[in-house]
Amino acid sequence: MRLIRVGPEGHESPAVLDPVEGSALSARSVTADYDTEFFRNDGIDRLREAIDAGNLQPLQSNIPRLGPPIKRPGKIIGIGLNYRDHAAESNMPIPDEPVLFMKAPNTIIGPYDEVRIPPGSTKTDWEVELGVIIGRQASYLRTPMEALSYVAGYAVSNDLSEREYQLERDGQWDKGKSCDTFNPLGPWLVTSDEIPDPQTLNLWLNIDDVCEQAGHTSDMIFSVEHIVWFVSQFMVLEPGDLINTGTPSGVGLSKNPPRYLQPGQEMHLGIDGLGEQRTKTIDTPSLRRAVAPVRYI
Repeated sequence: MRLIRVGPEGHESPAVLDPVEGSALSARSVTADYDTEFFRNDGIDRLREAIDAGNLQPLQSNIPRLGPPIKRPGKIIGIGLNYRDHAAESNMPIPDEPVLFMKAPNTIIGPYDEVRIPPGSTKTDWEVELGVIIGRQASYLRTPMEALSYVAGYAVSNDLSEREYQLERDGQWDKGKSCDTFNPLGPWLVTSDEIPDPQTLNLWLNIDDVCEQAGHTSDMIFSVEHIVWFVSQFMVLEPGDLINTGTPSGVGLSKNPPRYLQPGQEMHLGIDGLGEQRTKTIDTPSLRRAVAPVRYI
């Protein structure tokens, strides 16, 4: 299934794409939103049953905005340097175990919303990543082999970073990762039954129609199942949590010379089977998001 959320920012309504027609069906008869309670209470199974029974009503065809496919998660965990080519271009050694950092949950925005470059920032960077959404509580998992059964689904994620804040100022990476709008997500959540092996996906990112990143999840140093197992050894993963699993080479920091996002540019990125997103950058703290029509296919 492909789960989406539609409507104005902060007032999104859950929906699902009809697997045959490609149109949107309201999920409000099953859940108020795609949040922790939805995933914790077997929401995906209940939603699938409602679809099979024909109990979901179509949404109106003219949907003004596609929001992120999940409500604000309890936490976002990032995995750093998880592609060999990205570690190499960063002049960093291959890590012996996953590098973890946290990202503020309120960075989540929709797949066509505007990305705000922080005031005074000169080093805002892009990072296409496979996003993993947790489906049930995971704590101290015994082996990586059981980890994928805790995954609800996957989504395209852009783990934007301000490199000066991240690398040139004292402290952890978090402040370079947690600026407002720094995690476009979607366009939809694809349930895990449709992605049996997350290590078989191409992912790419263009800036103004120029390809900057092109990678494959088979090049991850640590697989999705290893990451979920590993993170569960240090914190409880709750339903609806998001893990950004790392980015391939081609980030702005590693260009020669380095090249970063400027106001008015467009990021166009996607992952096999998970859809595409287009976001534009702005340089002023506007409360208004870009509005774009829903793209179902």
